[in-house]
Amino acid sequence: QVQPVESGGGLVQPGGSLRLSCAASGSIFSPNAMAWHRQAPGKQREWVAGISSGGSTNYADSVKGRFTISRDNALNTMYLQMNSLKPEDTAVYYCKVVDRGMVYWGKGTLVTVSS
Repeated sequence: QVQPVESGGGLVQPGGSLRLSCAASGSIFSPNAMAWHRQAPGKQREWVAGISSGGSTNYADSVKGRFTISRDNALNTMYLQMNSLKPEDTAVYYCKVVDRGMVYWGKGTLVTVSS
């Protein structure tokens, strides 16, 4: 089974940057699609960005121009570079992996944007 593991979360000041990583370990079978979702305190979980097996990317309007999603297929790892962070970006960020028709979620990593 696929076991996504997020890392890189932490506390950052508004306007700062942070890079998240998601390592999809286990019996993953490429090609696959991967995405980042987030859930802010008291809010519904929302989709943030996605990347296809071919490398095509898409972003939520709220993060366009500030976040960049990428992947390293050799390492089965996905990244989310977050720049110009805002307090409203504070959330638990989750990695999603689609493999052989199944959806796998990581446990999440907390990003807190505060001065």
